[in-house]
Amino acid sequence: MQVAASETFVDRRSGSRHVWFLNSAFDKIGLDVALRRIRERDAGRPFAFVVTPNVDHLVRLETDTVLATLYAQAWLTVCDSRVLEIVGRISGESIDVAPGSDLTERLFETVIDPAEPLTIVGGSKEVIDAVTARYGLADVRWHEPPMGLRDNPEAIADCARFVAENPARFVLICVGSPQQELVAEACLDRGDCTGVGLCVGASLDFLGGKARRAPEWMQKARLEWLHRLLQEPRRMWRRYLVDGPKVVFLWRRWRKARRQLRALERSLSRPEKIKERALHQRIRRLEAQLAVRD
Repeated sequence: MQVAASETFVDRRSGSRHVWFLNSAFDKIGLDVALRRIRERDAGRPFAFVVTPNVDHLVRLETDTVLATLYAQAWLTVCDSRVLEIVGRISGESIDVAPGSDLTERLFETVIDPAEPLTIVGGSKEVIDAVTARYGLADVRWHEPPMGLRDNPEAIADCARFVAENPARFVLICVGSPQQELVAEACLDRGDCTGVGLCVGASLDFLGGKARRAPEWMQKARLEWLHRLLQEPRRMWRRYLVDGPKVVFLWRRWRKARRQLRALERSLSRPEKIKERALHQRIRRLEAQLAVRD
């Protein structure tokens, strides 16, 4: 599976299906297309996973090489943040948005058959029971990993083993980042897991009533982060008030690098003129030499 991951890494950075923004390669698809691709993928194919980076993830990608390696193996990378969408627009880049919570909700409402098996890693019993009742699910296979998953390779392996032993068309991995991506990578490494894994963090908490999403007007105003901060200030203050603003410095470096790259591209796009100029200079030198000889 490592070879396949390497091939994915190369394809993601050379194909026209993706756009580089800040330090991530996003698929050029919005919510509807992402949902369709996930729905149409053959359930019997080898395991593949979807990541939904937001501002917090991009800031951590700057220094977290482990997370960068995990993201490089994703089958789909869709933008979770409307803030990134507006930053992209200001920068002249079109970043389609497919929030993980919206993607998960639409999956339950329009794609998942209540009678089909559904594998879930993470979440609490109360949330799983609430989601099961809300959507009338008949066959939920749930695994609750221990805390400190990132530093527990055995527990990560147990998660992947559970996915392999409970095959389903969709696998929801809801243990936060980068734990959920580590579980997804372990599923890839096993080689016997199938289905599509969705690394969707707290999405089930919203569907199960444990947490409330921002009102629609706040979502449209790109203030969902403020709603979460007000709901859970002790847990979220550092993410939104300390780490999140670092994206501004990341954006400035990205803009500088892009200007330099475009300048280089412009110079390389004129090879014939460069060759022509060099030829004329050589001719003039030869003419000068001949004139001296004469």
